[in-house]
Amino acid sequence: MNESEKQKRADARKKRKRRQMFIGRMIIVVLLFIILGLCAFLGKDMLEKKKLRDNREQAATSAESESTADTAGTESAAETETQAQKKEDDIMSQAELKAAQYDYDGAIELLKASSDFADSQDMQDKVAEYEQAKSELVEYPLDQVTHVFYHTLIYDTSKAFDGDSKEAGYNQVMTTIDEFNKITQSMYDKGYVMVSLHDMCTVNEDGTVSPGKIMLPPGKKAFVLSQDDVSYYHYMDGDGMATKLIVDENGDIKNEYKEDDGSISVGDYDMVPLIDRFVEEHPDFSYHGHKGIIALTGYNGILGYRTDIAYKTRKDLDEYQEKFFEENPDFDKAAWKKERQQAKKVADAMKEEGWEFASHTWGHINVGEASLERLQTDTQKWLDYVKPLVGDTNVIIFAFGSDLGDWQPYTSDNEKFAYLKSMGFDIYCNVDSTQYWVQFGENYMRQGRRNLDGYRMYYNPEMLEDLFDAGEVFDKSRPTPVPEM
Repeated sequence: MNESEKQKRADARKKRKRRQMFIGRMIIVVLLFIILGLCAFLGKDMLEKKKLRDNREQAATSAESESTADTAGTESAAETETQAQKKEDDIMSQAELKAAQYDYDGAIELLKASSDFADSQDMQDKVAEYEQAKSELVEYPLDQVTHVFYHTLIYDTSKAFDGDSKEAGYNQVMTTIDEFNKITQSMYDKGYVMVSLHDMCTVNEDGTVSPGKIMLPPGKKAFVLSQDDVSYYHYMDGDGMATKLIVDENGDIKNEYKEDDGSISVGDYDMVPLIDRFVEEHPDFSYHGHKGIIALTGYNGILGYRTDIAYKTRKDLDEYQEKFFEENPDFDKAAWKKERQQAKKVADAMKEEGWEFASHTWGHINVGEASLERLQTDTQKWLDYVKPLVGDTNVIIFAFGSDLGDWQPYTSDNEKFAYLKSMGFDIYCNVDSTQYWVQFGENYMRQGRRNLDGYRMYYNPEMLEDLFDAGEVFDKSRPTPVPEM
């Protein structure tokens, strides 16, 4: 083989090798394109699936949010509806109480003033019911309003009736809690309803006094309730009676009572909390929410608090006050000030509950026997040391059942009457054994009061038959015979 052929073969091999390399490269390029195409396809598919998944998650989240919003909206609407229903129920309950106490105008006004009235069939039905009940009321004769009164009630009869020098007085003029509760229930059963002295009359701007108007259902009977000497005097200590009135942690008016071991019990140990509880259970025993009137002296303080000026100055003390300071040597001006603050707090709470206050004279004096000068001095003390704690009053309930004159009308030449009238007193109450005694003058009202105590129950039970059966009420723990006056 010559050189020329060798060269041709070599060139042919090189050419074949280059073609093989080119084909290999083309195959690689094609494979790369195929791989890239597959990657692009797979990537697009993955992106679409991710997008679809994201869309589904977003839709689910949106749906959940909408569901939560719908639930919250439903709950909010339900809560609003519940609150609205509670508000309506509260107003209905308030109106029901007013209606139960014969204040139909107040009940109707309360319902009609509600923003729910136009859309509430229940409220509209109640208004119609109350208007019908109001139309059936009758005016009660003012000259037939009886007035009953008590002194501090006896809680522990073994201590009150223990044979000491005070037993006779307690037996004569006081009433036990057991007797009081029976009397109250009997009077309620007989249709009696507590009214205020201020329901019986209106004092006009010029000082004249006009008869009031009491509207009750047929068969109901109006009466006034009062209690004297709610000061819890020192001399009563240890004799089985409450020691003071307080406002407890629930805002209720209660009594404190000192036990034999010196501990203090809190409960219903006198007239005020007992009547409060009774009216809670029998709201129709109270006319327009009114309760009794508390007649206060001032010389030993009021409501069980040592509020008189003597407890600040320690001047002109009686034997019981001297003993008080011996037992309470740390009682100073700051303590006196605190006593006055606490007494005012209790008095304010009592007024909120429908109680009223009257003067019983500062020193428990007999106004019929006292000179005008003594009456003036005594009245000024009451105005200075009691009135700031209990507020204004135009009622005086005479101590000892006394009066400024006999049964005949007061006249302008009665100096004691003229003085008391000038000091703001318009209503005057004595003690009278008759069923009812009411007198209207041009510028005053007078009313007699009936003592419901041991003496009256024992000696004159027939005089109490319109109220209760004295034989059933009389406490068997009382010593008999009850001492005569």
